[in-house]
Amino acid sequence: MKLLKLTLLLTVLIFNAQAQHLGNYNKDISRQNIATGNATVFGHSPKHVTPTLNPNSTIVIDVRALQNVKATSYTAIFNVSQIGETAQITNQLLSKRINNIREELAQYDILEKDIAIDVISFVPVYEVEVTKKLFSKTYTEVPKGFELQQNIHIQFTKTQQFENILTACAKNEIYNLVKVDYFIENIAEVYKNLQNKLLTLITDKKEYYSALGFVLDNYNATMADQKYCYFPKDFYQNYQAFNSISFQALKQDKGVTEAKKQTSYYYQPLSYENYDIVVNPSILEPVVQIGMEIKLYFTPKPKAQKAEPIVKTETKHKYYVISPDGSIDVKELNTNN
Repeated sequence: MKLLKLTLLLTVLIFNAQAQHLGNYNKDISRQNIATGNATVFGHSPKHVTPTLNPNSTIVIDVRALQNVKATSYTAIFNVSQIGETAQITNQLLSKRINNIREELAQYDILEKDIAIDVISFVPVYEVEVTKKLFSKTYTEVPKGFELQQNIHIQFTKTQQFENILTACAKNEIYNLVKVDYFIENIAEVYKNLQNKLLTLITDKKEYYSALGFVLDNYNATMADQKYCYFPKDFYQNYQAFNSISFQALKQDKGVTEAKKQTSYYYQPLSYENYDIVVNPSILEPVVQIGMEIKLYFTPKPKAQKAEPIVKTETKHKYYVISPDGSIDVKELNTNN
């Protein structure tokens, strides 16, 4: 009996441990977001079907390689706006906020050269004044101040610095993070590395077909290749994890006031299932994914047709001369003239 209880306890613990690794985005609690395509219908996971092989006289070598590359530098862009009664006051207020950010980030090795300001707009702000008359009202727009809008570009090299940047901006009431750009300096070396690995793989595949008895020298070859580079900003997906069913409200026949549900985002990089080679497959943080593909088609060369010998037939004509005494003289007739 104790052994049975222990077995049941271990089964429950294993199930709970597996459930922890699933996360919330694909549980049944996320089924509210099925329409967006980011959640899997509970109980209906995708079926993986092995494709049927169809033999063909054409030999296809299709190889793909992917490399996960950590960015060498990042640029965070924040948008900030400032209003003031005069143009000078508006500019001074915003400059003070930006200078405070510069001073605070200097202690985290983010220097003056790593910060750039992009002026977006500097326009007057109008308000509507209402003038009351005896039988009517007049609405008139009058200038009341100025609005200055800028983008702050902050470059950094370590992901740990980004938290310090957010803190410095928040202290100065700058909350609008536009985007974070990723940059890599040695992209040509990455493509060269992928190319060498693909060429080695193609050589191995040619040897494999040769071992099967296919001499590729007897085939005509055509090829196509491509390369691509994907950045993390293109691979964030969203979902909503909540359950809004209330049986108690249904029993009491009362209306339900819906609350605003939080939308969660997660980084979903390219899957490795379609790649023959993956360099740096294990990643901890969002990375730049660089890929290359080479496709070769080998079609059998047409067999050379043997030329049939031309047979020339010559016909020689003869005629017979019969003399009066009955003797026969045979002569050839010359037909060349």
